[in-house]
Amino acid sequence: MTLLSVVVPCYKVQGYLRECLDSILDQRFTDLEVIAIDDRSPDHSGEILAEYAARDPRVRVLTPPENVGLGRARNLGLDAATGEYVWFVDSDDWLTPGAIGAVAQRLRDGRLDALIVDYVRAHWDGRIEPSSSVDVLPAAPDEFALHEWLPAFRILHVAWNKIIRRELLLQLNFRFESGWYEDVSFTYPVLGAARRIGVLNRVCVNYRQRRTGAITRTRGERHFEIFDHWVHAWERTAGCAPEFEALRRPMFDRMIWHLLLVLGNGERVPARSRRAFFARMTEFYRRYRPEAGYTPPGGLAGKRHRMIARGSFVGFEALRQGRANVRRARRFARRGKRAAFTAARRVRERLYRGYYRIQRRLPVDRSLALYASYWYRGYLCNPAAIHAKARELAPGVRGVVVVNRSRAGTIPSGVDHVVAGTLRYYRLLARAGYLFNNVNWPNWVRKRAGSVHVMTHHGTPLKLMGLAQLDHPVGAKGKDIRAELARADRWDFSVTSNAFTTEIWERAYPCRYETLEVGYPRNDRLALATPADSAAAREKVGVPADATVLLYAPTHREWLEDGRPVLDLAEFAAQLPPDHVLLVRSHYFYDKAGRPEAGGRVVDVSRYPIVEDLYLASDALITDYSSAMFDYAVLDRPVVIFAPDWEVYRTNRGVTFDLMAEPPGAVATTLPELVDAFTGGGYAGDAAAKARAAFRARFCALDDGGAAERVVRRVLPTSARHS
Repeated sequence: MTLLSVVVPCYKVQGYLRECLDSILDQRFTDLEVIAIDDRSPDHSGEILAEYAARDPRVRVLTPPENVGLGRARNLGLDAATGEYVWFVDSDDWLTPGAIGAVAQRLRDGRLDALIVDYVRAHWDGRIEPSSSVDVLPAAPDEFALHEWLPAFRILHVAWNKIIRRELLLQLNFRFESGWYEDVSFTYPVLGAARRIGVLNRVCVNYRQRRTGAITRTRGERHFEIFDHWVHAWERTAGCAPEFEALRRPMFDRMIWHLLLVLGNGERVPARSRRAFFARMTEFYRRYRPEAGYTPPGGLAGKRHRMIARGSFVGFEALRQGRANVRRARRFARRGKRAAFTAARRVRERLYRGYYRIQRRLPVDRSLALYASYWYRGYLCNPAAIHAKARELAPGVRGVVVVNRSRAGTIPSGVDHVVAGTLRYYRLLARAGYLFNNVNWPNWVRKRAGSVHVMTHHGTPLKLMGLAQLDHPVGAKGKDIRAELARADRWDFSVTSNAFTTEIWERAYPCRYETLEVGYPRNDRLALATPADSAAAREKVGVPADATVLLYAPTHREWLEDGRPVLDLAEFAAQLPPDHVLLVRSHYFYDKAGRPEAGGRVVDVSRYPIVEDLYLASDALITDYSSAMFDYAVLDRPVVIFAPDWEVYRTNRGVTFDLMAEPPGAVATTLPELVDAFTGGGYAGDAAAKARAAFRARFCALDDGGAAERVVRRVLPTSARHS
């Protein structure tokens, strides 16, 4: 018999699921099965599960005919389990290295009914918080029944840090109920029935603290479900724990602690329902309070107990309000410091920001859309492509492009634009009903009710971004991740180019937005390009029609000062055949620093504004880790990866997949290898073409020329004649 069945229910966890599964399957201990339940998840979770099941026979995927919720999904996994023990692991959490081996050793040594393991709270911003049981577990006996060691009630009541003998669950027909707080009515009866409980004083679970919070942290009436689960917890524990009387007091204390946690400071139970929730608390307090010798705790907790026992909602709220006043005073002090800093800003900026605030009081203009790219660098990228399509399909929405004063001359004729920093800029930014950007609007911009923010992004991510950067300090150097995520909170839509990118962005930016997985609008031009378009692009760029044109577009390296190049451009160009021209486009982070020395067959096109022209004008792309490779692959032209520092980049910057194992074409790590790829023809050979085809299938399947239209039709009101 398999020792361990790991049950993993999955619903809308595409950004975390791989990490969870890898943490289970990559452990050295292998005597296990993983039963994953795809609970009809509307994202890519089901596809990820199918991928893992196809390559690892230990993974079985169950798919109910309809969404059943966490409790029933766990029950499906329990019914299918064959292991001696069952571990219910939440699919957004992940196990620590060696955890399963340590658990297996403890189970085999003790022949336990249940094993409790330690965990840490892994916060979205990288903070690690010890569990609430960190001071409890070290004092636990080797084996105990619940009535023999009552401090076990101080351990979190969740199911995922407990491994349970499957026979015990089957004998007593223990099942999870539906709804919120289902762990309460499962965990306490199970522990009450277990005769031999053990603990493993070792962190085994990383309990993910999502930035958007758990579903039970949201405000709503469903929090009243907690009372039903506690009723069932009492009934079932009384029915299966022979020493139930000894458990009354600690279980009662834990229940009141839990109810107070939910009622809390007003973040979960709506204000209109707080009195009713408190009344139910009083009812439960009087119903379940131990009859003899019960003494409430001291301090603030004791005061709350007394208010609950009396049914004094007014007194309870007065206690809460007193603590809230103290916190409010501290916040005002902090605001005072920020106000002092704000007072030092330039007078003009203060006046314009005041003008912006005044404009925000006026109605949102649903006939106005603002478009911006690369911090106002021009009419570029996905926002430009969406703007062009919107003029055709949504003529009732006036589009205005935001641009810096120095780039205003690059805006095409007939495209309305506004210069950043002007009064009109602040007015339009305050009033616009639709805002499209491929980076982010300034921190001070406020999301208005009724406005729609669309993040188009500007590339498929090879490097880690957002929250994922916290584990790679070099990449995150100088970045305020909290501010970055606060900006992402404004998004209503996030445009992605493929399923891979959808998964990565959800992990990097765990905010409440709708993903538009439609392809990148800027690539519509590439997908629909003809030979005539390529010829026209060559004429615009200024390269000979009969030349073999190579485009070199490296990415930014945070650890190299001034964009110091990793390729000797002059030496490389000198070794190319005479009819070859090398276009060099430095990363947009660099101004004069990091620009190549132009001359001869090396042409600096770093300041050329429209990168799609360069793609169309070239016969092949040379890049390293730039997202340019994903866009260029749409053309189905050769791509060569020049990666002399792959290990350094992967370690310092962090990557989303192994580019060396899945490249879009030929790979070179030295200058001689790069020269040979072109002089020997390997860059366009069969092996390179096969790699490119696999790369295109994974990353370019949605780039069919219709991405911009799909965005416009989803976001903007299109006219009847275009619908």
